[in-house]
Amino acid sequence: MAGRSDDRPPAARFFRPSRASRRAGIAAALPMAALPVAAIPSLAAIPVAAIPLAALLIAPDAAQAQSAAAGSAVTLDEVVVEGTAGQGAEGAAANGTSAGRSSAVTPEAEARRRLEATPGATAVVGAGQLVGKADVTIADALNSVPGIIASAFLGGNDQPKIHIRGSGLQTNPTERGLLMLQDGLPINRADGSYVVGLIDARLADFIEVFRGYTGNRLGAQTLGGALNFVSPTGSQKPGVEIDAEAGSFGYAMTTASAGTRQGNLDAFGQVSYSTRDGYRDWNDSQRTNVAFNAGAKLSDTVSTRAFFAYTDLGFQVPGPLSRQLFETDPTQAAPGLIPGINAGPNSVRDQPRRDTAQTRGGSRTTATFGDSLFDVAFGYAWTDDTFRFPIGTGYRDTTGGDFTTTLRYAYQPDKSAALPLFEANALYVVGAAGRDYFINNQGAQSLQYGSSDFDAASLSVGAGFNLPVGAFTLSPAIAYQRATRDNEDTYDLSTRPRLVYNQNTGKWIWSTRPATDTSFSRAYDAWTPSLGLSWHPAEGQTMFASMSRSFEAPTFDDLLEPTGGGPNASPIGFLTPDLKAQTATTAEAGWRGSAGRLDWDVVTYYSWLDNELIRTTDGSTASTVNADKTSHFGIELGGRLQITDRLAARLAYTFQDFEFDHDPVYGDNQIAGAPRHYVIAALRYAITAPWWVEGEVQWTPQAIPIDNANTFYSDPYAVVNVRTNYAVSPGFSVYGEVRNLFDIDYAGATLVLGRVTQPFQAVFLPGDGRAFYAGTRVRF
Repeated sequence: MAGRSDDRPPAARFFRPSRASRRAGIAAALPMAALPVAAIPSLAAIPVAAIPLAALLIAPDAAQAQSAAAGSAVTLDEVVVEGTAGQGAEGAAANGTSAGRSSAVTPEAEARRRLEATPGATAVVGAGQLVGKADVTIADALNSVPGIIASAFLGGNDQPKIHIRGSGLQTNPTERGLLMLQDGLPINRADGSYVVGLIDARLADFIEVFRGYTGNRLGAQTLGGALNFVSPTGSQKPGVEIDAEAGSFGYAMTTASAGTRQGNLDAFGQVSYSTRDGYRDWNDSQRTNVAFNAGAKLSDTVSTRAFFAYTDLGFQVPGPLSRQLFETDPTQAAPGLIPGINAGPNSVRDQPRRDTAQTRGGSRTTATFGDSLFDVAFGYAWTDDTFRFPIGTGYRDTTGGDFTTTLRYAYQPDKSAALPLFEANALYVVGAAGRDYFINNQGAQSLQYGSSDFDAASLSVGAGFNLPVGAFTLSPAIAYQRATRDNEDTYDLSTRPRLVYNQNTGKWIWSTRPATDTSFSRAYDAWTPSLGLSWHPAEGQTMFASMSRSFEAPTFDDLLEPTGGGPNASPIGFLTPDLKAQTATTAEAGWRGSAGRLDWDVVTYYSWLDNELIRTTDGSTASTVNADKTSHFGIELGGRLQITDRLAARLAYTFQDFEFDHDPVYGDNQIAGAPRHYVIAALRYAITAPWWVEGEVQWTPQAIPIDNANTFYSDPYAVVNVRTNYAVSPGFSVYGEVRNLFDIDYAGATLVLGRVTQPFQAVFLPGDGRAFYAGTRVRF
């Protein structure tokens, strides 16, 4: 089949292996993570103004680690101090700091100060808030933040579907809708997609949450915003720490970390391994993470830090069940078509599984010149992703690399101010990948039915002010964003093979279908202005209001989809929809702060969306369309109350009302997949200074529409968890947890359909049953 001429930028061609090397796995071994920019001559043509920047700047005397907050930077300043009197691990966990540090000088505390001054919805989740939790997933790490919905989806180890304000609500199996960062560098590929399981929240020192437009100044191009997972450093966390956990469903996890500092140098390394047999059949998972960072203070005004990370992730996918099968036995894997009982994929026969390995490397350097701060970062990621879908989609093998450049400038004449007076930033990600498609023949890779070469680039350049105007701060900003998505069809046969299973005869039948060229070239761009106004009515309180624009381009998963497959049939070809970029205008207001024993965070927003990217599945294959007009309204309410000296309560409540607006197909229906109310509440009681117990409820009180036609719903549910932590000594603690205490059967997530046409459609993804976990942490 004839493809397009090779008119891609040379930088894009550089990142993609040949088809031969992809299949042989040679390219995955290339040591690109540490590749210096000078070794990429083709990148020299990229103008400096277009080279982005994903990490802000900071005064050299502040402790910032790898924060992405406005005015932050990398430093090696000594900030490790003794813990405050009477505060052990349980006290640190309660107030969000880490035991053994003074909350006044930690990078986490400084990040909180900057984010709390930001005129928009932000939060910081510290490692201390995860003390006592076992089998910590990204969902567990983020569930204390209102506005974030993270639900178990593919059934593997830490594979949630995450969305903020409906951004990326319906995506699977590769997610979009958020900018995911580690130490200020994107984990997203150049087309905006990411694999959520590549992130291990347990290895973060703290997590910065930028909901909505607050992520724009990091280069985010989405309605949802950004998450930055900040790693510990040798300066911040010297010594050795070992964690070990075990529990139900064959779960076992161990992590080890070590940090050190010598003069103007520091280093920190982490390794973790987890394995799980799973609650359901065909539900095994394993994950290995290795991460290392090293910093150097080159002068009084220049500091640099280098990063390396490797993740190897593999998990089986048990698949969705019909309501009848879910209520009969939620632990079973999807059995395929059973007339009148189940209509869906056959995980028992097709053995769907995902194996993803990613190597990431990069560096970040900060320099200060008087009141000006400069921050530049480079990163490279190589990803090898194999997804064995059921026969309806087949094998999908994707390998490729992405190069990131981030630049940021801040002008901060008032060093005591939480935010710089002026900031400018740029984020540029360019990458290429090859993708091959094969038929899944009863769990085995069979004939190839397609192949593509992908080139993508995403650019965001912006600038903004934080202007004191009397008692207020006015924060105008504007950004320009451009995205390109190019696909060259490299499949060179005139027909595509097809395999169909005849359930009546029990025979497999091969046939062919004509092959048509799927090549395309898409480009999207937009200006996204914003205006924020903030006021501090009292010490430690911020009130704000804002208006903003957002922009999100579709990913390759949206633009190229296998089609015509079914539970017993492979695809007949591909869809290549000419999708538009999703845009939105959002009005937002909020108030966060503390007074006495109460902390609160209240935000409300309303978004008017054009061309929302709506992705649905028929149970076998998925497709994405643009909805003309939609609206997203929400309330995000979080808080913590110290009821007595021993008893504390916390709450994260999210209200969502996402609707079509006079849609020709769905009218004014609710957009499927979004819980209208989502509540996480907990009570913690300190039995003694080192020993506490906590009860937590995760509650979805209202049925959730499974289809956009609003004809089929999942049931409300409430899951109760109980945990305890005992600090035997400052360096040794033990903990335990019971998840789903009352062993209820519930659908933690569902597939999302346009319209459910039969009541036995397989759409329910069961959550785990009752589980017991225990762990220990030792620090030297």
